[in-house]
Amino acid sequence: MSSIKTFITDFGWPRIIIALFLLSLFVAAPIVGVDLGASIGDVLNRFGQNAIMVLALVPMVQSGCGLNFGLPIGILAGLLGSTITMQLGLTGLTGLLVAILITIVFGVIFGYLYGKLLNNVKGEEMTIAMYVGFSAVMLFSILWLVLPFNKADLVMGYAGEGLRRSIALEDYWGKLLNNFGQFSIGGTPIPTGLLLFVGLCVFFVYVFMRTRTGTAMTAVGSNPDFARASGVSVERMRTVSTVVSTVLGGIGILAYQQSFG
Repeated sequence: MSSIKTFITDFGWPRIIIALFLLSLFVAAPIVGVDLGASIGDVLNRFGQNAIMVLALVPMVQSGCGLNFGLPIGILAGLLGSTITMQLGLTGLTGLLVAILITIVFGVIFGYLYGKLLNNVKGEEMTIAMYVGFSAVMLFSILWLVLPFNKADLVMGYAGEGLRRSIALEDYWGKLLNNFGQFSIGGTPIPTGLLLFVGLCVFFVYVFMRTRTGTAMTAVGSNPDFARASGVSVERMRTVSTVVSTVLGGIGILAYQQSFG
């Protein structure tokens, strides 16, 4: 009984309730005529779509900046990287890799500027980050119309300029990760490549958080005064965590878009 109470305390009632609700849906699926295999496949697919963007929250939480409500900045870096790659006409694995490289470049730039801003508003990071995220999205809503994209399947047909509201990735890298090594178990499709890519990103964060920089970030988040007394630059570590979070957010939206199509 004590072990059960310990498990509930550590795991938390909200997670337990959500897990039980999900399990009840799987149990009820065959009763109402829903394909259970397809449902589980969709869950795995959705997990892969969103996992990296959730992972992007970890570095900033570890450094004491709180949840990254400015994650849209990283997502915009990813969208910019993907649209530039499509404008260049790159497809397949080459296109996806180039999109990731461009995303990393823009993610580092945006994350650095974003981190500098957060260092000047300590104590109000989450509130300011939310406004910055909204502002960045509004700014890019204008930029998507004025940036010099001219590829026929990217721009709006009636004007010949400005990006479409939605762009199909079928001819670029749509489902590339999902279809890599995909197999089925009892009618449940397993998006092997997508899950491996998520695992690779998780491994990167795991290793990074155990490096000297990652340890310093954790120290800053746990006790900034002690970290400063130990010779760690609190502002620098906060900026590094913001850059890593922003880059991961950009890569996360690339994984999401290729899966969504």
